[in-house]
Amino acid sequence: MSYPLASVRILLPASAVVVLGLAGCGSTVGGHPTAAGGGAAQSATSTGSAPTSKPPATGGDVDFQAQVGDCVQLGGTTEEATIEHAACGGRESNYKVVGKAPTSDECASDTDNVYYETLRGRETGALCLDRDWVVGGCMDIGGDVAERIECTQPAVEGVRVLTILPNTDSVDACPHDDGGFVYDQRRFVVCVQNL
Repeated sequence: MSYPLASVRILLPASAVVVLGLAGCGSTVGGHPTAAGGGAAQSATSTGSAPTSKPPATGGDVDFQAQVGDCVQLGGTTEEATIEHAACGGRESNYKVVGKAPTSDECASDTDNVYYETLRGRETGALCLDRDWVVGGCMDIGGDVAERIECTQPAVEGVRVLTILPNTDSVDACPHDDGGFVYDQRRFVVCVQNL
């Protein structure tokens, strides 16, 4: 039996608590990343996007070079995963790097997604990812990976971000009945409205 020398995985944990009818999904996608030149990181306070976490800033070895706070476009299929740099809050951006770890298990338990690489079946490094939430922006979260959409565009599971509440793990503080996403380990809530 031969083993591939290197492979890439996207782990989709259903770890962020989704409240009031929104559902997360989980699967594994394998493939090879395609790196592209550069998006700039922006702080959560200047863009109205979700805060970055405090998990390990270094760890492991991932061929795709990204820093905590950088945004990416994660995509691909089960056979071929893709990852490229993207401007935070931009049309192509769907995830933000919130941590780096030696293995996917070492990312915060409430991250939305994990991109990791393996060598001979062993993980060599992981990028811990949250959706690139932007207040007033819309995303379709119904597929394997989130996709930024126009708020008037039809979607499988479209949501508009109403507000991001720091220092809480209670969806009851959200201003709308549609609920939100609770990040209980890092203590913030993304309040959304269903499209």
